[in-house]
Amino acid sequence: MATIFSKIIAGEIPSYKVAEDERFYAFLDINPLVKGHTLVVPKREVDYIFDLSDEELAAMQVFAKHVAEAIQRAFPCRKVGQAVIGLEVPHAHIHLIPIQKESDMLFSNPKLKLEPDEFAAIAQAIAQAWTEGNK
Repeated sequence: MATIFSKIIAGEIPSYKVAEDERFYAFLDINPLVKGHTLVVPKREVDYIFDLSDEELAAMQVFAKHVAEAIQRAFPCRKVGQAVIGLEVPHAHIHLIPIQKESDMLFSNPKLKLEPDEFAAIAQAIAQAWTEGNK
């Protein structure tokens, strides 16, 4: 059975895409900790991130690095934090979170409630920064 992330990648479920290549897909978390909170997933359905091959894991990290650079250009922050938890959806994924302070990464923090137009504007800003950074 396909995961929710596989359905998002296939376009069966809408998402706020910020970046994509032949192997990876990045989109906004719909329950963000902060504006710009993005998920990076492999298009190949793999539950546990460390079940990816060494080459896939390395390529995913490089892709995530470029997405993080786009996030930071779109949403100036001290850093873009990275978290891999992997219990909530059985599909490997990396959380990229713009942070000003360490506590911005606490998943126990209240999630933002954003309107669709806010999500769309955030995705557009990151996607534009992605495109400009990958010319």
